[in-house]
Amino acid sequence: MNDLKFDLDDIVIVPAEGSDIPSRSCCNATSDFNGKYNMLPLMASPMDTVISENNYKWFLTNGIIPCLPRGSKIKHHSNKSYIKQLYFQSFGLCDIETQLHSDDTDVHHFYKYPNVLIDIANGHMNKLIPLIKEIKEKFPNIMIMVGNVANPETFANLGMAGADYVRCSIGTGAGCTTAANVSINYPMGSLIEECHQQKVQLDLKTKIVADGGMRNYSDIIKALALGADYVMIGSIFNKSIESAGFNYLYGIKTPLKTAEALWRWGFPIKKKYRGMSTKAVQRSWGKTNLVTAEGITKYQKVEYTLEQWTENFRDYLKSAMSYCNAKKLDDFIGVAQYVFITEAARRRFDK
Repeated sequence: MNDLKFDLDDIVIVPAEGSDIPSRSCCNATSDFNGKYNMLPLMASPMDTVISENNYKWFLTNGIIPCLPRGSKIKHHSNKSYIKQLYFQSFGLCDIETQLHSDDTDVHHFYKYPNVLIDIANGHMNKLIPLIKEIKEKFPNIMIMVGNVANPETFANLGMAGADYVRCSIGTGAGCTTAANVSINYPMGSLIEECHQQKVQLDLKTKIVADGGMRNYSDIIKALALGADYVMIGSIFNKSIESAGFNYLYGIKTPLKTAEALWRWGFPIKKKYRGMSTKAVQRSWGKTNLVTAEGITKYQKVEYTLEQWTENFRDYLKSAMSYCNAKKLDDFIGVAQYVFITEAARRRFDK
């Protein structure tokens, strides 16, 4: 009982004793991504009902780092090649292993992407350690993200192997049923904090990506305060009109432009949202031997444009930073103080 783990709902952030910041406008809610580009500490989850090659620029425009699902293909014009620096391209573990060990240099096409996501459900596989080391040895300039993990020690091992980003959390996502059915999980609050402790103790440069289960602005800001460098989001972004999910009006599938016009006129447009381990996704990847799904499909009401949501988030984050006397994200992430609260305390402000 002395080692109980906590969730984001179990804490609130405490303001600094005194703040020298007169206005939230003095705070900078962005930071360098890959050392060059100012972006928000947000990533779009590599889910086919969230992001695609058709809408990823909406995320970039709003300062959100896209993580494209497997199979996405983007054509770049020569004068816009810098865009490749700004998103992660996802590949399955088998794709990585096959192409890494092939003698045909042409199949190394995916290494043209500066940012590669090894997109697997179980980031605790021991085979990942030598694989990451081999990729880094052959292609040292590639930025590698891997996960998901639900053990702070695994985060440390992947970081020491050379992973640049690690997705943290299993079973917390709105479309994921792993924790409910398999009982594998590590409460998000404790996981972020303990991964951050490992990062500091081992002097790792590896970025913590808190992935899954964010329900509101407050959850995201708490995750950052606890030490997450980035927060990966699926369900919240799916509820934007620009998301990649299919649009439905009264159960009828509706083209995006029509759906957007109707939504702006007040019609109740819904978006399809599904976990990436559902059998429907397995079929879309060309699999014929389908495994038991650990994800669900549901329909969510469109609530905002991506720009509207992002504008609110930016202001809320800057406001929290001003309370904590943090002008820069580096002064807020893993630095802000928190306290535990009772369920009664949470209900008083949870509106």
